[in-house]
Amino acid sequence: MKFKLLLSLSAAIALSGCDDTEVKEVTKEVVVEKPVTVIEKVEVPVIVEVPKGAANDVQLGTRAQFLVNQLEDGELKTKLQACQDGPFYKTDFSIGHRGAPMQYPEHTKESYVAAARMGAGILECDVTFTKDKELVCRHSQCDLHTTTNILAIPELAAKCSQPFTPADESTGAPASAQCCTSDITLAEFRQLKGKMDGANPNAKTVAEYLQGTANWRTDLYASQGTLLTHKESIELFKSLNVKMTPELKSANVPMPYEGMTQAMYAQKMIDEYKALDVAPEDVFAQSFNLEDVKYWISNEAQFGAQAVYLDDRYDIAGFNPNNPDTWQPTMAELKNEGVQIIAPPLWMLVTLDNDSNIVPSEYAKAAKAAGLDIITWTLERSGPLAAGGGWYYQSISDAVTNDSDALVLLDVLATQVGVIGVFSDWPATTSFYASCMNMTPSI
Repeated sequence: MKFKLLLSLSAAIALSGCDDTEVKEVTKEVVVEKPVTVIEKVEVPVIVEVPKGAANDVQLGTRAQFLVNQLEDGELKTKLQACQDGPFYKTDFSIGHRGAPMQYPEHTKESYVAAARMGAGILECDVTFTKDKELVCRHSQCDLHTTTNILAIPELAAKCSQPFTPADESTGAPASAQCCTSDITLAEFRQLKGKMDGANPNAKTVAEYLQGTANWRTDLYASQGTLLTHKESIELFKSLNVKMTPELKSANVPMPYEGMTQAMYAQKMIDEYKALDVAPEDVFAQSFNLEDVKYWISNEAQFGAQAVYLDDRYDIAGFNPNNPDTWQPTMAELKNEGVQIIAPPLWMLVTLDNDSNIVPSEYAKAAKAAGLDIITWTLERSGPLAAGGGWYYQSISDAVTNDSDALVLLDVLATQVGVIGVFSDWPATTSFYASCMNMTPSI
């Protein structure tokens, strides 16, 4: 193309200021090549303001994306797919149930570190005691035979409440044993290594008995299994910059135990947080025993303000989460007694409507109406969900057909029930969801 360019009068005037310069208005033909426009796509990172320390090197892995890809097409899938690249951060909505026991031995340092790295803002130490009344992290006072290598250490196995007994094919009796923390001292407890929870009921030997890991879990990370005392868990959690939710476990020995009453046991647990200068607002003390919760409310008001009542009223004959007449005490009565947080299992909070959609149960509605906050347990504990999900999904099993239904349930719990936290055996899943939904980061 050819264009005639006219030197503008203003430019000519500007040039006229030069000495001995004669300015004339001229026209000149100039050849200009047709311009080519190049558009480059530039990726602009999405920036979310997260308080310092909240991100804490969060690493979620690929499981959450695997679950998202299985979801049916719809609003939830679209929203979760849109944030598959993060940013991901630590949040109190994501609670590490015994750490990350889907793949790491529960209540071990390795399990806790993994859970924190997955963005869990709160970690759990189930608290029980040894023969010399020292507090340690174990899910049950009498689970050492399935969660540790105690049976492989002859001098400690000899102290177990019930020694190993092999399976008896003639009677059909399964292999058995019972080893409790109260059978051994703290010094002896420190000799143990944690393993994946499980036992082989058909075992003829101790070695066979210890090989009981569910086939959908793994033993790849079970070679270390560093057990912790309660105090050591507090120190670890402080170093990981997470909040803490200790559960005071029921004793398998008669209480009082060698002079230690239940109230003294409940107080001892709180005292260890106070001794290590942990702020009460960073601790969510839990118990299935309502009397423990009431004790903390009455005697340790700052810690009691967010004590958690783990609701096991499902064990009462006739209990129905959709019939308030089957729950005692009522939600209002719990609130009047000072309870602020209630924690039932997943299935108690949901039911199916006439179209087989997951919706809040009457239990969930009543808890919210009474002003109770809700935490629930336990996501990612049921293994593959193709068969309906088992115990944790019993109220909605007809609508559970694949692993991605864990995300559907999680979304209902968050958006319709309004839970403030979810325990998970693989906290990366709850952290992924919370980050995608822009939930408040942990501080």
